[in-house]
Amino acid sequence: MLDDRYGLELSTASAAARDAYVAGVDGLLAATAGAERHLERALEADPEFALGHIALGRALLLVANVPAARKASAQARDKAMRATPREQSHINAIALGIEGNPVGSLEATRTHLAQYPRDAMVLAPATGVFGLIGFSGRVGREPELYDFLAGFAKHYGEDWWYLSMLAFAAVECGRLDEAQDQIERSLTGNPRSAHSAHVKVHVLYEKGEERAGLDYLEGWMPALEREALLHCHLSWHVALFALALGDTARAWRAYKEGVHTPGGSWGPPLNVATDSASFLWRAELAGEPRRAELWRDSREYGLKWFPKASLSFADVHVALACAADGDAANLERILGELRERQAANRLPAGPVVPALVEGFAAFARRDWDGAIRHLESALAETVRIGGSRAQRDLVNYTLMAAHLRAGRAADAQRFARRKVKAPVS
Repeated sequence: MLDDRYGLELSTASAAARDAYVAGVDGLLAATAGAERHLERALEADPEFALGHIALGRALLLVANVPAARKASAQARDKAMRATPREQSHINAIALGIEGNPVGSLEATRTHLAQYPRDAMVLAPATGVFGLIGFSGRVGREPELYDFLAGFAKHYGEDWWYLSMLAFAAVECGRLDEAQDQIERSLTGNPRSAHSAHVKVHVLYEKGEERAGLDYLEGWMPALEREALLHCHLSWHVALFALALGDTARAWRAYKEGVHTPGGSWGPPLNVATDSASFLWRAELAGEPRRAELWRDSREYGLKWFPKASLSFADVHVALACAADGDAANLERILGELRERQAANRLPAGPVVPALVEGFAAFARRDWDGAIRHLESALAETVRIGGSRAQRDLVNYTLMAAHLRAGRAADAQRFARRKVKAPVS
């Protein structure tokens, strides 16, 4: 048998399949373009290679091609009958997530990694702020993820991918010096990992180093393919840094060229829907005039990809776009669906989700007291909707702005961070 990059045996006798699989996995772990094509080449070389099928399924899921992802997952389960016990367990853990069972997937992931801790492809879906733990809806999911990942340090050592994920978990727990050390080591191992570059940007954001963050991305991003998984989101970071520095022309250029659709970003849908609404809202908080056509595009895109309330982080941002664009009907529909899910105990993030939607809706109609009431009620548990601290700053900035516009400057100061990263008017 041949081995993967982590020293795990693969059920393929084809060196070409193994090499293409390793390249595809590294592409997924680095969030660079071309991973799908590498995995397709692996399967062309060995159509019976079960791990090639499940890796392709994971790649397809990340770009929201759910039907194709589930087809690849089903093929992996079929081929798994001829695979090793480790590969069968690997496939099951990832397939459960693709099939829409995140709770079962995380349970299977923990079980699998207890025996095969260096199985990075199984660990990967549990990492990051959009992962199985990040979207669990639990209040303590940030320290939970950090502790979970820290437990694998002895198994991964200086592996560039592992260090990037551990650093991201550290950032979200406020362990900024630790995260900075880890991410620099990660970038030493793979300077072109988009995941690593992304985490470095979060460290700089949290430290209030906007100029350093913008300069870094301006130098790093030109070589990143537009089709790369994180191109849209890193463009959002460029726009935020520029906005914070007062360079609104640069901010809008980054938004239109890399985040907005149509004409800018290709996806993934979760990033486009949330980052577009988030930037437009933050730009207005910073004093930029409303751009109705951009809000319309953001709202239409969000409703196309998230037509029903199903993922709290997306639901809040799609509702935000509806509120900004004056779409009262869809706003009320989203609120109704969230309340129904909560009543049926099918809303993992709980009542904080409709509270945030209510708060943003109140702000959009200039009901400052209503916005303050709803957003303050949600503030302690906004972590439950998922996303990063940088993304959830949207709530803090909106609450600060509501206090200022209600004439409560002293209250606004309570929510000011040690160094505010975006202007609020």
